[in-house]
Amino acid sequence: MSESKNKAKPSPAEKTPAPAAEKADQAPGIGVYVCHCGGNISDVVDVQRVVDEAARLPGVAVSRTNTFMCSDPGQNMILEDIKAGRVNRVVVAACSPSLHETTFRSLLARADVNPFLVEQANIREQCSWVHHKGEEATSKATTLVRMGVGKARHLVPLSPVRVDAVNRALVIGGGVAGLRAARDLAGLGIDVDLVEREAELGGFVRQLDRVYPDGESAAAFIERLVSEIEGEPRVTIHRGADVQHVEGYIGNFSATIVTSGEGDGSTAEIEAGVVVVATGFRPYAPSRKEFGCGRLPGVVTLPEFGRMLAELPADAEALEVDGRPVRSVGFIHCVGSRQVEGVNKPPKGGTLNTHCSRVCCTATLQAATQLRERFADVAIHDFYQDIRTYGRGHEELYEKASRADVIFHRYTGDKPPKVRKAPEDDDCGLIVNVIDGLTWGEELEVGLDLTVLSVGMTPGDIPAITAGLKLATSADGFLQEVHPKLRPVEMAVKGVLLAGACQSPKDIGESCVSASAVAVKAAALLGKGYVELEPYVAQVDPARCTGSGKCVEVCPVEGAIQLEGAEGAQRAKVNPATCTGCGCCVAVCPERALDVAGWTLDQFAAMVDAITEDQEVAS
Repeated sequence: MSESKNKAKPSPAEKTPAPAAEKADQAPGIGVYVCHCGGNISDVVDVQRVVDEAARLPGVAVSRTNTFMCSDPGQNMILEDIKAGRVNRVVVAACSPSLHETTFRSLLARADVNPFLVEQANIREQCSWVHHKGEEATSKATTLVRMGVGKARHLVPLSPVRVDAVNRALVIGGGVAGLRAARDLAGLGIDVDLVEREAELGGFVRQLDRVYPDGESAAAFIERLVSEIEGEPRVTIHRGADVQHVEGYIGNFSATIVTSGEGDGSTAEIEAGVVVVATGFRPYAPSRKEFGCGRLPGVVTLPEFGRMLAELPADAEALEVDGRPVRSVGFIHCVGSRQVEGVNKPPKGGTLNTHCSRVCCTATLQAATQLRERFADVAIHDFYQDIRTYGRGHEELYEKASRADVIFHRYTGDKPPKVRKAPEDDDCGLIVNVIDGLTWGEELEVGLDLTVLSVGMTPGDIPAITAGLKLATSADGFLQEVHPKLRPVEMAVKGVLLAGACQSPKDIGESCVSASAVAVKAAALLGKGYVELEPYVAQVDPARCTGSGKCVEVCPVEGAIQLEGAEGAQRAKVNPATCTGCGCCVAVCPERALDVAGWTLDQFAAMVDAITEDQEVAS
């Protein structure tokens, strides 16, 4: 990386007209700021050329560059130009708007300028990262900046959409994530309705014996959480209840809760400002053809094995299966996870589970070491693809299992172990055949009394919730967050938050962390008593609207736009809280009575003109 590209210098291409008026409704004074992105952009794009060409565009008062426009020096550069009266609209040519658009909006707000008078041109993901020839990338970057300037000339001040918010949260799911979310929400002053389908709270964790890493009783851990919730006056618990229907928008959701009981049960209607989905997961259920599960005696899943150990008397001398003492146990990893097309068969109407369930390796090793601690003479075999003990301190569990004489066998996903019934005259009940990568591909035959299948996590079945709120799912079927790093607990539907393993396979610690993050996010959303939404929604010009109703027909969001008024004098009305600003209504309106604020047809036209216009040097 050359020094000349890496080091930002003041641009000589800077116009110095009379200071622009500070009020944004006066003549536009546009500042163009081009980012080097530490070389991510400037190593491919000729940044100085982009700056020089932008300086010649009509309405551009300032054209500058900086190594990192998002840094304090970069932001201060913009701030100084605004305070000096040169600039009242900003075009930033940098990375994707999804990363730093809010950064630059906040900057304009600090400068007492309407925060929506900024346009960001993506010259990193759309230029330098996809075009490796400098001339092509520079030409495209110049065009994108020209388009941004064209739109900036037509930017007008906008105000966020303000929606009154109910200071209440609906938490769906009473497992460890739902309990933790409810506790933390109540601690932050938010009323909570906690809905759990089962009669008991605690979810899957209640079925466990011990939790890692401190070995605490899972039942005691859950009871402690439950007692905290039951003693919290802000939390209303609905046991044995289902959310039959949920609809609405951030700040104003409504849900129908049906509680089972004698007779037809009871129905309750509740309102909430946010919805927390903490519905957890389902353990993978192997078919009868998979490793003999449900067909061969002595083949159990890991959750079943955990319950077997938990139910054993403390002074039991041996683990038994069908009255026979267990002398050898084998654990098979990745059952229902990391499935391979052509080897595994998807369930009827379903898809293969190609994802890694992440927590299974640690859970399996914990079970193996727990077995060793209770029964020292039992031979333990571990059949794995990869050991993925990813969490802090989890690798120590792997080392502990190795020191405890657990025998490891490594297989590949396309050649999983095969489990069959042992011959009648054999002294074991099961035979496992595996091609062992640790013995250079030798096929081994291992006799076992008990085979434990380490089943993966699969998404929970919540059709009423996903359909009612139109929630997106990822390729593996789990609920999909907006961004795994920038918005890790938010869904695309504003006001719907994710906690725990409904989002992806998580252990108890990760589920609790996500639940606490949800509580903080909910408090930030509801704390003011209202919620501010982006103003990029459809707007109706009543003078042009003739009430054709075509906008209602094409709107993908129920209730976002409706016709109101007497017959023959109906006009379209937009609900800004539910409108997504998709623009479908704009496209079909025969009278051009609709526009999307911030993306008007005039703004689009200016951007298209910028692409096609001759690049004449402005006088």
